[in-house]
Amino acid sequence: MSVRTERDDDLGIIILDRPPANAFDEAQTQALAGAITTLGEDPAVRAVLIRSAQRIFCAGADITMMGSWNNTPDRGARLRRFTAGLQDVFARIETLPKPTVAALAGAATGGGLELALACDFRIVGASVKLGLPEVGIGLLPGAGGTQRLTRLAGPSVANRMVLGAELVTGDEAQNLGIVQWATYGDVDAEARVLAEHLAKLPPTAYAAAKRCIAAARGEEGFTRELDEISRLIETPDAERLLEGFLTRSR
Repeated sequence: MSVRTERDDDLGIIILDRPPANAFDEAQTQALAGAITTLGEDPAVRAVLIRSAQRIFCAGADITMMGSWNNTPDRGARLRRFTAGLQDVFARIETLPKPTVAALAGAATGGGLELALACDFRIVGASVKLGLPEVGIGLLPGAGGTQRLTRLAGPSVANRMVLGAELVTGDEAQNLGIVQWATYGDVDAEARVLAEHLAKLPPTAYAAAKRCIAAARGEEGFTRELDEISRLIETPDAERLLEGFLTRSR
């Protein structure tokens, strides 16, 4: 299974486990959606922790899958459908009326960071690398990255991370407001302690407060992401850079 769920009293745990880097393909996306449904609909689950069984938290979209779409006439439409699926899953995490915690014990890039940004809380290893490097391969972070990062840390930080395709350490990410905590300790253990604390809070009050915070945000930017990324994959730059990335990875 590429995504596993576990229960420990009132804590639900989602474990990403698709070696080597938990990259999202369509099956991984559907598996995560199923895990969110399972734990979200379980009234006994009061908080959700998302962590990785691999050294990397998540490297984002499966570039090999995307590269296979090169030279196909519908590659823009296929990327749009795939990215919309990721947007939908991450939106479900963001609006889950329960606390959500991402334990970033390994690198989180592209869709991996976008997944973490959809959670209420993020704990990261101080030396772990985080980033949204898609512009470097001729695309953009279309699964909510341009929207959530800008809302969370402001346009100046979004410019660094998105336009500059910059990777930062966990320490830097905390200073920039991207994560709440960076630690030199055991990330998974500290995230679990936080999730267990959150699970004890009154669920009705937590859900209501979460809705009020969300009400301050607009939604139209997510559609713009889909429009732009489905157009970008059809450009010569994206085709050339994706092929180059795949060649270096082989």
